[in-house]
Amino acid sequence: MATFSIINPIFARPSIGKNLDSKNTRKFGVLIKCRPSLRIPRCAMDASSENLGSLPKFPRMRVWDPYKRLGISKDASEDEIWSSRNFLVEQFAGHERSEESIEEAFEKILMTSFKERKKTKFNLKTRLKNKVEESPSWVKNLLNFVELPPPVIIMRRFFLFAFMGAWSIMNSADAGPAFQVALSLGSCIYFLNDKIKSLTRAFILGFGALVVGWVCGSLLVPMVPAVLLHPNWTLELLTSLVVYVFLFLSCTFLK
Repeated sequence: MATFSIINPIFARPSIGKNLDSKNTRKFGVLIKCRPSLRIPRCAMDASSENLGSLPKFPRMRVWDPYKRLGISKDASEDEIWSSRNFLVEQFAGHERSEESIEEAFEKILMTSFKERKKTKFNLKTRLKNKVEESPSWVKNLLNFVELPPPVIIMRRFFLFAFMGAWSIMNSADAGPAFQVALSLGSCIYFLNDKIKSLTRAFILGFGALVVGWVCGSLLVPMVPAVLLHPNWTLELLTSLVVYVFLFLSCTFLK
């Protein structure tokens, strides 16, 4: 009776590319050849992990306070916050977790700043409104004659009367500021009439501002030390500068 012997080729461990020994492989007249071993290629994840390992890692990723995470104080300005954020993002560019941690802290600081400014603005308006409501009746009646125009209107009127003042100072050695004062009064009446649509009332308010400004200037200017004033500046010139201020306030804020 014939005997059979089977040898598992797995335990044979033959060398790559060579035939197995005939003693072990020639059974039933069959030649068994081993297959060359295949190398397992590294996956892309392993390669990327190695690259991430070589990148610098943000050391303050686990710091809870966003200001400390960015390395700035709580009193830092907006420019300092942006500079710190840009510097850290550039320094740890490529490391995804580091970049996410930096951006997260930056967004928290911006949101906190926005909420504080909004809360402060709201509280300021509420306080002013409460102060007005708690003020005496004569203060409320006085505030009814005052309004706050757009900033563009305020700047235009300011530059106009500032030009009148500079013009008066430049011509102080030649003549008095009578022409500039008259021109400023006419401008004030024009602006008031355009606002309240009443020429009579506009004239009364403009002329009243001129008189009040001239009286206040005549009383305040002599109290200013002569050392602070230019030798060529007369009492009439300085009084006219005070008048320009009153005319500006009346045509800009009165209604």
